[in-house]
Amino acid sequence: MPALRRRAALALAASPLALPAHAQTWPTRPIRIVVAFGTGGGTDITTRLIAPKLSEILGQPVVIENRVGAGGTVGADYVAKSPPNGEVFLLATVSNMALAIPLYGSRLPYDPVKDLVGVAPTVFIPIGMIASSKLGVTNAQEFIALLRANPGRYSYGSAGAGTSGHIASSSFLSRIGATAEHVTYRNPGQTFLAVNQGEIAFTSDIPALLAPFHRAGTARMMFVATDDRSPAVPDVPTAREVGLGDYKAYSWYGIYAPAGTPSPIVTRMAQAIDQALSDPAINARFDEMGTPAMRGWTPQRFHDFLLSEIDLWVPLVRASGARAD
Repeated sequence: MPALRRRAALALAASPLALPAHAQTWPTRPIRIVVAFGTGGGTDITTRLIAPKLSEILGQPVVIENRVGAGGTVGADYVAKSPPNGEVFLLATVSNMALAIPLYGSRLPYDPVKDLVGVAPTVFIPIGMIASSKLGVTNAQEFIALLRANPGRYSYGSAGAGTSGHIASSSFLSRIGATAEHVTYRNPGQTFLAVNQGEIAFTSDIPALLAPFHRAGTARMMFVATDDRSPAVPDVPTAREVGLGDYKAYSWYGIYAPAGTPSPIVTRMAQAIDQALSDPAINARFDEMGTPAMRGWTPQRFHDFLLSEIDLWVPLVRASGARAD
């Protein structure tokens, strides 16, 4: 099994959670989950799907707050510097917890490992690539040939430097030996609009979010960067099917707390997240989207997973030559 496929399998495996009795006293106040990316994207949609269930389980309102900027590092830094009292959590991704380390270097205002504590992952995210119909290409081979024949002429978009979409596109260009300008937007909705209007040539994101544009014909999905086709767009080939070999791109979302948050609170929140993800309606919706729930994780296992992701992605990002804007 290829290395990245093994990592995806690891991300979806289950392990039991224990609930300390003294964690039952928390929470006594409303809870905020800071989503470090804009509205309309996968981070926002998936977190808003589980928030009502978390509120029901925990007996307190769970409010989503979008704090956007710098590839998700603005929101992450805000939570890292928040009081560790169980009232503020972060919805983070591989972008602001692993990719940001080599992209920002000494400019990164927080340490993902030391300043934040992992609670639980939520969903595993395959990545697909979509190109504007205005390019006049009908498949990945034509798309790749167009980019190679016009170095630097076209541009691609993402929700910020260091996001998984940015790295997926940058690594793709490196793989095919082409160049294109990177343009950032405040949220994925703006990026999708730019592709539809032909302002940028392509972007990378969750297949389920790209599917409506693919079906409408305003943009065409080139491939999904996973071993298997996405149930959201079963007619779209994989990267391997279009000749990109073992090229892979994925992300994951997860909940973090400020370092120093009492472990009973962290464990109780992890248990609540797992319970919410196990709800049949929520689980079915994630399966529909092609973003399977990552159920049954302990905080320690999530911490160890982050360390392994940092070990994987830091050298890959450096090799791609990608830099923060």
